[in-house]
Amino acid sequence: QFDGGTHQSKLNLYSPILVMSTPEDIAKTKIWCADVYCDTSTFATPDNQFDGAFARVAFKEGDLVEKGIMRRLPEGFDGMKCQECFTWSDEIPNKTWAMGSGCSPYYNTHKTSVSNTRMVRYFDENRFEIFANRDIAAGEELLHTYKSLQWRECFKPLADILGADEEKK
Repeated sequence: QFDGGTHQSKLNLYSPILVMSTPEDIAKTKIWCADVYCDTSTFATPDNQFDGAFARVAFKEGDLVEKGIMRRLPEGFDGMKCQECFTWSDEIPNKTWAMGSGCSPYYNTHKTSVSNTRMVRYFDENRFEIFANRDIAAGEELLHTYKSLQWRECFKPLADILGADEEKK
């Protein structure tokens, strides 16, 4: 149904018909996440339910998985305590935070050696692109290493569990 998982199809949200995505079509849009969907994370437990982002189709290493835009949060917002926002600068400690479009808020994190995607941030343009770090099977949960995983207060317990501070970047 998805032409063998070659990352050429997307779901047209305005009709039940599957339509083809060309690189030209994708290039024209600010937000493209047609090959990603959200469902209960594979890391969720009966006592800790949360969602994750999943590959609707197979991706090859280097493929564009999703692209989107960011909305900066007001100055003074404390993202050090809020897991639901993105670090939106290279500054440490960070003072610029943003909310992402599409499925980007649902990508869970893991160590760099485990994560199957990477986010490229274009801070000056308030946009991002997410690429496959390796081949990804359709239905696989999409993970990327949060750039603030090792130093952000709200991620400290998670970084400790993952052993993220032991991994060199």
